Amino acid sequence: MSPPIKEDADPSATSFVHSETSGLKEASVMFQSAVDGDVSVSFSHVHLYVDRVDAMSVYKEFEQKLNMLSRRISPCSESADVESSRLVWESINPTRFGGSKTGSFETENRDVVKQLLAGFGFRVTGTRMREDSASAKVNTRSVLVTSRDPRGVQFVVTALDDCISPVTIENGVTNVDTDEFFHFDASHLHQFFEAHDQRQGVAVLAFEATPGSLETIYQRYKEMHPKLLLPTPIFQYEGGTKVLEVFAFYLGEKCQSEPDVGTKLRFIESSSSSSASTRASCVLPGLQHINAEFDDSSQPAYCDHWVSNVVSRTGFLDTLEDTLGFTPKVDFNAGVVAAGEAQIESTVTGNDPRFVSSDKESALKDQSQVYLPINNALSSVGHVGGFLREIGQGVQHIASRVDDLISFIQRCNDYRKMTGEGFTFLNIPRSYYGVLTEKQLVHGISSSTHPSDDTREEELNGSTAQGISESCASSILIALEKSGVISSEGAVDLDLDASDIDDALEKHLIMDPSSSSDHVEEYRNKKQEVIDIILRSRYTNLYSLLRHHLSAESYLGIVKNQILVDVQGEDLLYQIFTCPILQRLSGEEAPFLEFIQRVCSECKDPNGCPAKMKPGCGGFGIRNFLTLFLSIEVSKAMLDVSRARSLLVVSSTDDGDKNQQSRTRRELQFAKEMVQLFTNQLNESNPILTELSDAMTQEGVARAALLEITTTVMTSDDDTDYMTTAAAARRQMWESHLKNAQDAKAMGHEKLMLCSSKYKNLMKELREQHEADLKRKANIIICTLYRLKT
Repeated sequence: MSPPIKEDADPSATSFVHSETSGLKEASVMFQSAVDGDVSVSFSHVHLYVDRVDAMSVYKEFEQKLNMLSRRISPCSESADVESSRLVWESINPTRFGGSKTGSFETENRDVVKQLLAGFGFRVTGTRMREDSASAKVNTRSVLVTSRDPRGVQFVVTALDDCISPVTIENGVTNVDTDEFFHFDASHLHQFFEAHDQRQGVAVLAFEATPGSLETIYQRYKEMHPKLLLPTPIFQYEGGTKVLEVFAFYLGEKCQSEPDVGTKLRFIESSSSSSASTRASCVLPGLQHINAEFDDSSQPAYCDHWVSNVVSRTGFLDTLEDTLGFTPKVDFNAGVVAAGEAQIESTVTGNDPRFVSSDKESALKDQSQVYLPINNALSSVGHVGGFLREIGQGVQHIASRVDDLISFIQRCNDYRKMTGEGFTFLNIPRSYYGVLTEKQLVHGISSSTHPSDDTREEELNGSTAQGISESCASSILIALEKSGVISSEGAVDLDLDASDIDDALEKHLIMDPSSSSDHVEEYRNKKQEVIDIILRSRYTNLYSLLRHHLSAESYLGIVKNQILVDVQGEDLLYQIFTCPILQRLSGEEAPFLEFIQRVCSECKDPNGCPAKMKPGCGGFGIRNFLTLFLSIEVSKAMLDVSRARSLLVVSSTDDGDKNQQSRTRRELQFAKEMVQLFTNQLNESNPILTELSDAMTQEGVARAALLEITTTVMTSDDDTDYMTTAAAARRQMWESHLKNAQDAKAMGHEKLMLCSSKYKNLMKELREQHEADLKRKANIIICTLYRLKT
């Protein structure tokens, strides 16, 4: 696959903005659209096409063993005894489903169904297989996997049936019976695999449409995007349920190019009177319900957003607006999202269901707010460019939200270690969370272990007056590194407590010949404060954002499980991303999963009641968006480091080719330098991202206030309200706030673009130097061989 990629786009031509505008005309249009919209959709399910789906008996046996394990071990927690629990699992399941007893966890060639069952505590709650169906016209194998709330996330996983002869197509006619539920037919899988270089992936994004919406959606596609319609677009099944499927993307520019037949959008209109929020199972016709038992540690999960990598981002945005009325919410434009030479653009689009609630549980479970982030590549290097080149356009990742992300991921990590099955997650550099520096030890010590808001900034930035001497701080750092308490980068061991640190310092400060007795005495006089700052350094960057809103235990849970954190106003956003799923070979581009927790603010309205919460509180996290992009590249570079080290070990033990060993060493050094550059870019971007986040928060507040003024004016029976002095003054005040916020955001945007440009050039220099070195070494070898031959 080699789709066109926009190379070297001019960053100055675009900006990092929220798409909504503040004028009366635009606000009026937004308000009117929300009132008059005649299409309403909500999240339903995602449909994965995979290599193999096992028999239902295999999955149910695996679930029973997982439930048995859950009953025999203590609840997963930060201090879970994983080693003893692994022995319990081996007694339950000697064959150890999904993993070997030794060695690292390999993400490739795994059964994604078993991964979901073990990793997240999901269960199989539906099936469509030939052996379980009364119909003979079943040519694929499918299961429905859901969390403990079947109204939440729904993964339909389908594979070809190995027992049926390979499908051949001649003059549009197949040699096997077509499935009576056409969306399960084998022809869809063949079409998807052919369009995606025979890769597994997420083939269909499915939405539930309210009564009457499906016909309107069809007519809009027919009038404006007829090329995206399938030959038979609408199927109606017994009971009145209708299913409409369309191709999601064009191969190039909208309307002008042919459709990309790889990925589809599915719309389901059920005859049932129950809504998506009250239905007990997936609405997709043809699935047979299966009972399931969930263990006590599993959490319900709900759809939050679905992300695609495409050739024409604006074309897909326009198509969704034409057919579904979706409008852009947030843009991450050129120069903002960059990792070294890799650059992308991204826009979050979606509907506007006007859902608000003061109830946290209702906000968690709401599926009516649909967000679809869309990425396109600006460079041929990097994940998005590689995804489009290797696989073609398609779904990059599926994001779901849970109530408690820390315990959700802790459970996943524990169960992977216990059972050898589940998921791993992208590597996040420890510097994202915080490392220990000499400056913190010298200036970052306060007489209070719980500083006030007034002293917090000074303490974290190292500007309080009283501290230990620089020479003592230097000795402490040397002692901590020698004892293994900190790494060479200053990352403090996450499993140590205050007594472990004190023991290490007492031992190594005394033994270190460069440490004077004065250093030992100085440390002992400031012991508690020094240890506090060492422990807090493990999450000092998060602490600067959240302060005492979280306990030390929660902070450590975030760092240990490599969870990302962002702030928007009073709202928090926790995010984490799995390593690629549905991979056959290590290093292949592939989709992945995201899980998030949106912590909405607990603000009160003027009457003292809980303020209404809107879907998507916490936003989409510019800080985390860039960190994700960087983390994907860091993880790939770290994988290169691991491979090179493994090759060196093998070649050194069997007296291998010396030239190959030399080349591998150069590849290892190159990969390590890439990791360092990506990490440096993340560290340098962090404070800029804080500025951007703050400006975005203020901008959002101002926009909301202006929209509220406009809405009030338009719905008021008194036509003169708009002209009152009070209304005009309020509008002027908020427009001034909006301008200030936009100016601050523009300044932060410029800083971030300069930072991105800097590391783009540094990465380019590193790559070109490495390529030149390889070429020079190759020439030397050729010349040497030639001289030996002659």
